[in-house]
Amino acid sequence: MRLKSTVSPKGQVVIPKEIRELLRLKPGSKVLFEVREGRVEVKPVEAVSLEDFINAVPRERKLRERADLKKIVLEEALRRWST
Repeated sequence: MRLKSTVSPKGQVVIPKEIRELLRLKPGSKVLFEVREGRVEVKPVEAVSLEDFINAVPRERKLRERADLKKIVLEEALRRWST
């Protein structure tokens, strides 16, 4: 399928309806832009639920307590912002 669209003065491009329907894109859907060999590929990005994200972390690395999370966040903030 080949369809054309125009870049607006704001740099926006409308994804043609046929492609939105084919990829099941709805208002608010996220897409990924990849540039390869002078071409732009647009791919839908599926949202990952918090439960799926947590389950992707190996069991031994899962946080057991809220205090652990706070400690990690504070340590990372100090690491990033201390000079």
